[in-house]
Amino acid sequence: MSYNMVIAGAGGIAQAVGLIMADWGNVPLKIFIGNRTLEKAEKVAHWIGKGTTDPGVAKAFRLSEAGLTKEMEDIFTQGDVLLDCLPGSLAPKMASYAKDFKMHYVNLTEYVAETNEIIALAKNAETGFVLQSGLAPGYINLLAHHLFQEFCSKHKVDKVDKLQFKVGALTDHAVAPHYYGFTWSPVGVATEYVKDAEAVRDFKNVPLKSLSERATIIIDGRTYEEDLTSGGAADLPDALAGKVRDLDYKTLRYPGHYAWVQQQLAGFKNVDASIKNLQEKMESEIPHIENDQIVLYAAVEGKDMHGVLRRSEVSKLIFPQKVGIHRLRAIQTTTAAPMVQAAFMLMESEHKGVVLQSQIDPKPFLNGNFIAPIYGYIN
Repeated sequence: MSYNMVIAGAGGIAQAVGLIMADWGNVPLKIFIGNRTLEKAEKVAHWIGKGTTDPGVAKAFRLSEAGLTKEMEDIFTQGDVLLDCLPGSLAPKMASYAKDFKMHYVNLTEYVAETNEIIALAKNAETGFVLQSGLAPGYINLLAHHLFQEFCSKHKVDKVDKLQFKVGALTDHAVAPHYYGFTWSPVGVATEYVKDAEAVRDFKNVPLKSLSERATIIIDGRTYEEDLTSGGAADLPDALAGKVRDLDYKTLRYPGHYAWVQQQLAGFKNVDASIKNLQEKMESEIPHIENDQIVLYAAVEGKDMHGVLRRSEVSKLIFPQKVGIHRLRAIQTTTAAPMVQAAFMLMESEHKGVVLQSQIDPKPFLNGNFIAPIYGYIN
């Protein structure tokens, strides 16, 4: 048995996806890396091959923006899974290729409108479509869902008061005035700060303004600020409405960053162009930094069957690590590993149509052989 994996994109996450699959996969693989710039795809294919024991494991191809080419058709016809590492705006187009060529499909995007478009498109697909399968959305939602299920089972209840889950992709140090460094996509950061967040309040799914509920939190003795941002809740607000009184996803930052962001947003006259303007402002003042860390936290709180208020919490701090001969940043491994796990889950199961985060059995997935070496095991 061997799998043909097609990766769309040739950025840092696509690199990590290819390397983790090639180095940790336990079946023979062919990996096709597609990018609009062939030279960039070739570079990544060579980098993956150099990092593993099989130099020829990855092949590059040109992913045409204009539409299907003969080369793309040939590769998509061979493909078992399409792993979409492109910007979220392109996700519906990639998903349509997956459906047309009967490939499984996995993406990372936190974009809500594009996710809804794919849900409609893949309704009657013959293959599986796992959406929002990265770090946040992705791993953090499965961890939160696992905590909810475990709490209800242990304390013999079916409703809880709070389900909170938070992630920060941070640098080792942070300097004034912005207290931040880019470890991933600037457009992704700007988008999550501006678009509305989805949450649950008083058991009902509600939209909330991003950056509207800032608070201080101490995790493992370190102080952070948290605030609502868009996309990270995945489908949990829908899946757990009626079961959780208050549910939300928040992004963790160093103190001072959110005040700086809101100062920038207040100065923009054209509200409709806020994402573009914020992205440009941040890129002009905030540097990209290689050394990074991921901090994540999830908690469930509620009363047990005897009326005693209880809280269960999990936190993790993840640093860069070596895969094959390459050192990957923390944002790369934590985003790529759940995506790869989802791709192999589809190959080894009977999933058809859309698979949302709440529909994945959390514990076996979280302890999967691609995820556990990065995040550690869940008891």
